[in-house]
Amino acid sequence: MMNYESVKGKNVMVTGAAGVIGKELLNILISKDANVLSVDRLPLPEGDYGKVKHIMMDLAVDSYDELIEFKPEVIIHLAAAFERSGESPDFWGTNWHDNNLVSHRLVDFIKQLPSLEVFVFASSYLLYNPSLYLSNTQRDGVTYLREDDVIIPRNLCGASKFYTEREIEFVRKVVKPELRQVNARIYRVYGRGSKDVISRWIRNGLANENIETYNKDNQFDYIFAGDVAEGLLVLAENGNAMGNVNLGSGVARSVNDVLNILLDLNILDESLIIDKGVTEDFEASCADLTRLKSLTGWVPPTDLKTGIKKIIDYERGI
Repeated sequence: MMNYESVKGKNVMVTGAAGVIGKELLNILISKDANVLSVDRLPLPEGDYGKVKHIMMDLAVDSYDELIEFKPEVIIHLAAAFERSGESPDFWGTNWHDNNLVSHRLVDFIKQLPSLEVFVFASSYLLYNPSLYLSNTQRDGVTYLREDDVIIPRNLCGASKFYTEREIEFVRKVVKPELRQVNARIYRVYGRGSKDVISRWIRNGLANENIETYNKDNQFDYIFAGDVAEGLLVLAENGNAMGNVNLGSGVARSVNDVLNILLDLNILDESLIIDKGVTEDFEASCADLTRLKSLTGWVPPTDLKTGIKKIIDYERGI
């Protein structure tokens, strides 16, 4: 039997709430009648967020006094910075400030919160050993990554996510044993108003602009941002959820699959696609959702084509 703990009437704090996942999450929390505190360096975009208290602040350096006054019972920590898997030298400083410092300071802050019951951290599949799913030649099939697979972070962001997971675990074990901690290891997110490659290609196609592709046989687990938001809340509300949990679609789709959907929906024309061939190692990764299903009974409902249609409608202002 599922141990369900509704967020209705609870104080829920969301960091990084102005981002693509955060906006979806705020809408769900509003519909569930939670008391919501939104925290981001940016203002909230246009939308019906009147019931949300929004604080613009840098979690790495600014005062937490207003956050303490809110007395959060649930924290969903989304705030983070990302680049492509092959990060640029400039990302070193960004990662230190936006991932390491922000998360360390927030985890230190939770020790002061007797009200806090649940901490859900938006982690990443980038902490799994890349040799499990990357190769210099194309493989047959796809690797379904499990929560107990070897951890060797792929890049700076993956290393930061893993370090934060361990910091939260330390606080839970040593300071707040009553705290329920969930590390949602999220896969390739695409969503409305996002900078992800699917959204960029849709915008390019609608503007009749060329797109560049490479490694079209690569396979990823693409998960719609709305499903990520719903999944994070499912994990927050389900008292059985604890520890590391994969959050992906559970379905591997190739870059070619994405292109074919865009061609089928008349968003792209073949003449707009510039194929750069094979430029890096092959990836064939996907989330094993066994643990997510067993803990919550929930799976992400949005298939890739449906998610792409939602983004197209958003970009067209429908």
